[in-house]
Amino acid sequence: MKTETVGTGTLETWTVDEVQAAFDANEIVLIDVRTPQEYMFEHVDGALLFPMSFFKAHKLPSQDGKRIVFHCGSGMRSERVARAALAAGIHTVAHMEGGFGAWKAAGKPYMGTDMATGAPQYKE
Repeated sequence: MKTETVGTGTLETWTVDEVQAAFDANEIVLIDVRTPQEYMFEHVDGALLFPMSFFKAHKLPSQDGKRIVFHCGSGMRSERVARAALAAGIHTVAHMEGGFGAWKAAGKPYMGTDMATGAPQYKE
C-alpha cells in the first residue's frame, strides 16, 4: 500500500491483491465509481456502485469498522473521487491501483455478462 498526505488527510493506493484480501475478509467497502453501464457489463461481485458523475462525498457511509476503497476502470476516476472525498473532510480514503482492468488482468473473480443470453455470469 502506498500512502500520500493530502492536506490533513491520507490517500491510500492499494494493490488488487490487498483489495481482494481485505474484501474477502469483509474489512472494506469496495465502491465502484464507473458508469452504471460499465458496472452492468462487468463488476466485482459485492462492490457498491456510486458513479463519479453522481458522487457526493458527504453522502458516503462512515468508515467505522470498514475502510472505503474506490475503484474504476483504470484507477484515474477512483483517484479523483478519493481526492474529492479528502477535500470534503474525510481523513483517510483509499483507491485501487490500476482499477478493474488490473483486477481482471490479475485473474481476480468478477461478475460478467453472457453475451449470448445477457445473463450475469460469475468469472474466475
